[in-house]
Order: sequence, then C-alpha cells, then structure tokens
Amino acid sequence: MAVIAVTKERRAVETRVAVTPETVKKLIALGFAVTVEAGAGVAASVPDADYAAAGATIAKTLKDTLARADILFKVRGPEAEEIAALKAGAIVIATLNPWQDRATLDALARAGATAFAMEFVPRITRAQVMDVLSSQANLAGYRAVIEAAEAYGKALPMMMTAAGTIAAAKVFIMGVGVAGLQAIATARRLGAVVTATDVRPATKEQVESLGAKFLAVEDEEFRNAQTAGGYAKEMSKEYQAKQAELVSSHIAKQDIVITTALIPGRPAPRLVTAAQVASMKPGSVIVDLAVEQGGNVEGVRLGEVAVTANGVKIMGVPNLPGRIATDASALYSRNLFAFAGLLLDKDGKLAPDFEDEILKAALVTRGGAIVHAQLKAAPLPAAKATPAKAAPKAAATKAPARAATKPAAARPAPKAAAKPAPKAPAKAAPKATAKPAAKPAPKKK
Repeated sequence: MAVIAVTKERRAVETRVAVTPETVKKLIALGFAVTVEAGAGVAASVPDADYAAAGATIAKTLKDTLARADILFKVRGPEAEEIAALKAGAIVIATLNPWQDRATLDALARAGATAFAMEFVPRITRAQVMDVLSSQANLAGYRAVIEAAEAYGKALPMMMTAAGTIAAAKVFIMGVGVAGLQAIATARRLGAVVTATDVRPATKEQVESLGAKFLAVEDEEFRNAQTAGGYAKEMSKEYQAKQAELVSSHIAKQDIVITTALIPGRPAPRLVTAAQVASMKPGSVIVDLAVEQGGNVEGVRLGEVAVTANGVKIMGVPNLPGRIATDASALYSRNLFAFAGLLLDKDGKLAPDFEDEILKAALVTRGGAIVHAQLKAAPLPAAKATPAKAAPKAAATKAPARAATKPAAARPAPKAAAKPAPKAPAKAAPKATAKPAAKPAPKKK
C-alpha cells in the first residue's frame, strides 16, 4: 500500500493545506494510506482530530511523517529539511513555481525525487478536475474584490436614501481569465458598475454575459489577436498605443482597478503605469494579482499597501487564495486527489505511466535530473519584487511617470457561465491566471 504524506506548509504566508478530511477518506478508498504531520491543517481550520477521524495517521514530527512516504503532497514546494527527509525515489506533487524557484527543482533532482508541478497539468478536458491554477485563481479573483472593497472608503452599490443617493463604485478588471471573470462576477454581485479588458476577442462575450462592459480597440488586429490554442498574440506597437490611450482615459474615471495578467515563465506584463495611477482620484484602490511575479502595476510592493502621493492605494497582497484557506484547501486537495489516481495501475499499485499525457506534461524531475524540456535550459531571471512582510502596511511611494505600455496578455479563458451565479464560476480557463502550457506563451491568470 502506497503511503501519501502531508506536511505543514513552511513557506511564508502560506495557510493552505494539501489534503482535507474529505480527500483523506477518498484517498484511503482508492488504496492509499495517509500520514499527516501534526498541525498541518491548523491554519486552514482543520484540526488533527478531524484527519484522524477520516482515517489518517497523525505523525508528531517531520521525520516521522516522511519516513515511510512514497508520495509527498504539498501546496508550495518543499523546503530543504523536507527534501532531506524524503526516502529514495519518493514522488513529490505540489505547485512548485518552476520558473522562479529553480533552487527547489535542483534540490529535488539531486535528492533523486520524482517531482510533478501541478502548474504544468495540460489544459485538456480530462485534466480539468486537476487544474489547480484555475481552482485557486477563481478564489483569488473573488478575494481581490473583497480586499478592494475593504480598502475602498465608500460603498460599492448605488444606494438611494432620504438623505440622497450614493453613486455605485466603478470597477475595472484588466485581464479576463479565471481570476478576472470571478472578479467581474463578484463586483457585479456587490453592485458595482464593472468594465473589463483583455487582448483576446473571445473574452468579450464572456465579459458581457456577466453583466459587465468590454473595453478594447476593436479593429481588425484585435479580431485576430488570439492563437488557435486560446492564447493572446503579441500586438503591434500601433495597436498597443491605441489601446493604452483608451485604457488611460478609462482608468482616470475608475474607483477600483484589479489586474490579473500573467505570462508563464516571464515577469508579469506592465499594464498600469505611474502616470495612469497619478490620474486616478484620491481614495481609489488598485489590487495587483500578479505581484508575486513582479506585478502589473508600476509602484506595487509585494506584501504592502503602497499609498501614492495622490492618495491611491496599490495593494500588493500575496497569496490571495490563502486568505480563504479553508475553501482554497478543499479545492486544491480535490485537484491532488484526481491527479493521484493517475499514479496507480489497474490493480491499484503505485506504477505511474510516464507516457500518460498529463503525467508527462507535469513531470519536472526524475532520475536525478530536471527532465521538463522547458526547464532544462538556464532559468529565466526572477521577477523583481520587494520581499513580503508579515502584514500589509501603508507606505508612501513615488514612481516616475512613464508612457503607457502594452495591454494585458492574460491566460486563455474558458467559457464563462451565461450569468453570474451565487457560486464562483466554474473553471473559466483563461489562465488569466491559468496554467502554463507546454510552451511559455501569454496566458490568463
């Protein structure tokens, strides 16, 4: 019987856990044994007693947790002490941040571990239930609106009272991927007037289906701005200039701006310049979901709320799904459960088929080496960002004004629901924060 181990998350600001009691029961039914390190689920409101009741073994130390483990489930990549405690040939499954955290991949390779990066699960129908980027981006889009509403000093919906009328807040979403679509739906439910933009024409229908207005220069180049695989094409300098002018005039009128654009393997694209921030009204709020990859907004600071000279709050909150740790853990653990099923043969024995298209796409280290084609070359430079701090705090910042840069290059967007529902829209796949494809290309988050 293969043993799955779940250890505490040791990375800063990580509150999620890789399994829940629900998935422990399912994994045991599938033929696995599960060992959970004591306290692993505390930050996600899951006590050890609940894991024990579901059938898991609770181990008091990290060494005891990993002593017999054939598979290690993690949210973030394992730390050095965890890698050192792995037994020979162990399998590690986590969101490994392969483009930026090359040191962890090298350590896993040196340890002889077989590691799968959940970010690399391909976007195919069979793998939808394993799509961690979409499940977590969905929650990030929701939480971004909640964070913005809390920081914004006014109400979001229009309110009519005997003392007068309060106008609805104007919310602008840049990048219509999974996170962007959920942000639109959430802001609409809160009563805001919502607009959104994306360089992929297919997203227009999705935006309008959620009751928001789509903003873009809709010329011939825009109508052909999407690849057959659903990714955004690089736009011409002329189009970028026209789109930047349109976006600049629009941003100046907005109360809240939320940016979500990511490109696999590259620093996040710059969507909002200091000049555009300076044009916004005092008290306006910007939430940058791409802050951990350098940010979409000029002046954003990882782990801080930067307040500009003109009174605009730029929020660089890391790990937004971790601020809804219980639900984020529930979704993530279901993604891992579905993936774990691929590791068993028809007799229920641990025997991964490395030719399976999903396993093959997600495999990053095996046999003492980094084996993923896109990662064999030297790693790309990491995005620059101020180190995260224990808690966001206001800080004055001034950044030199610059000309508007290129529009969002978000991840491919899945089809959105016709109308916003009380529950988060199902995987809207753009990867506008979406998941990395076989080749690095602009994608959704």
